[in-house]
Amino acid sequence: MYKFLLGIVLFALLGTPLANANDPVTSDLERLIGAVLGDTPMIDDLKSLTDGIGGRATGSEANLRAVEWGLERFESAGVLANKEAFTMPRAWLEVSATGSVSGIATFPVAVATRPFSTATPDGGLAAPLVDAGFGTGQDFARLGEAALGAWVLIETPVLDDEAGLAGLFQEYGDAAVIEPRAIGAGAVGIIFMSSRPKGLLYRHNAALGVANIHPQLTMEREGAKRALRLLRGGGALNFTARIQISGGGSYQAYNVIGEIPGSTRADEIVIFGAHLDSHDMGTGALDNGANVAMLIDIARQITRLGLKPKRTIRFALWNGEEMGIMGSLGYTRSHRDELDNHIVAAAFDIGTGRITGFFTNGMAALIPPVERYLIPVAGLGPFVHVNAPIVGTDNLDFMLEGVPNLVANQEDANYASNYHASSDTFDKVDQSQLRLNAAVAAAIIWGFANDEGRVPRQSRAEVEALIENTALGQQLRNMGFWNDWEEGARGRQ
Repeated sequence: MYKFLLGIVLFALLGTPLANANDPVTSDLERLIGAVLGDTPMIDDLKSLTDGIGGRATGSEANLRAVEWGLERFESAGVLANKEAFTMPRAWLEVSATGSVSGIATFPVAVATRPFSTATPDGGLAAPLVDAGFGTGQDFARLGEAALGAWVLIETPVLDDEAGLAGLFQEYGDAAVIEPRAIGAGAVGIIFMSSRPKGLLYRHNAALGVANIHPQLTMEREGAKRALRLLRGGGALNFTARIQISGGGSYQAYNVIGEIPGSTRADEIVIFGAHLDSHDMGTGALDNGANVAMLIDIARQITRLGLKPKRTIRFALWNGEEMGIMGSLGYTRSHRDELDNHIVAAAFDIGTGRITGFFTNGMAALIPPVERYLIPVAGLGPFVHVNAPIVGTDNLDFMLEGVPNLVANQEDANYASNYHASSDTFDKVDQSQLRLNAAVAAAIIWGFANDEGRVPRQSRAEVEALIENTALGQQLRNMGFWNDWEEGARGRQ
């Protein structure tokens, strides 16, 4: 398989006119691409991380093991590495969660707690269960006082791979407006129907994040539909939840940063990241172990080949991403004095679908260099770049700091249907495509690490204009980051 993959990309290299075939940088890139497509430990690394360590929720023992694992992988590859502490604002881990419906019918339902949900009393929390439709304003107006002191059950559309990322972002956006409606109506707790069928459960953070003070659950789709049919048939139901949470105040978590020093412009930094943490229901293979293993392997091959980038390359295994994009925020805070020297920050975080281009996040000046860097791997395209801001991964705080930033855009493949779910496991990874993605990532990394030009950092005023003139402001609200921006907790000062 590896020879076949190598042949595909070598064909692209030989069949594509290069800017300068005699350029040492081009020659080095060809060697690097050949190496990442070869028989490397990348897949074994991924298996070790996902099967060996498993789900890596920030604050868990498994997460701490993953940090040490990342350090060891970099160091064994000859890459300088260290762990950098940052502050998580609140500890939260589910210990257990059960649910049962009673009344006109009695049956258990599988549930998963939404991160930052509160616990219930030891004996559980029992209350009437009411049909809140899709959670619209009209739905809550229809309920009126019936929502007061009740569990409200929210119906959701199916999220499958056809709906993809668009459906996923819609789910987040809907929750951001439904939660305040439910709380305003006096609900004792909020239950979202799982958007995935066949009993599949997953974790989505409470939209209010650490400010949430209500129990929130996701209920298996089939059980939720049964309950809604009974309610819509005129029956009365109660719901009892028993939720145990291991929680507390702020604590320290750790990013892992690997570094290959620059040879001639070491003060100029290019940083490429993938988040190391995951939720605990699956083993975090698509989200985001695959891209962690990919970046480690690119760093390994650069070092093994003795390649010398002109600029310093940092490989960041971010932590705390799933619980509020906290690790990369911590980095931008602790490295604020050198952000002017960050040429680019890029994130890889959409599973193992084919890389189709990059989000350039409102910085159109990034498109020409990105297109130029991808010429040697044009055979893996076509590549189409999207100059619109995207919120939801570790480019966020670089974007708000005005640092040129990218997010790899990818085909949905099987990402959405397994997102944050118990089904996100090693067997879902497209190993062949992951290696091809590594070739694309290597081209981008090597291009930025050796180019002479740069896109300037945006000022505070330019970031404000980006928020005002694009959908960035609404995305910040949908994802729970708007208050941090407005209050100065995030973003360029």
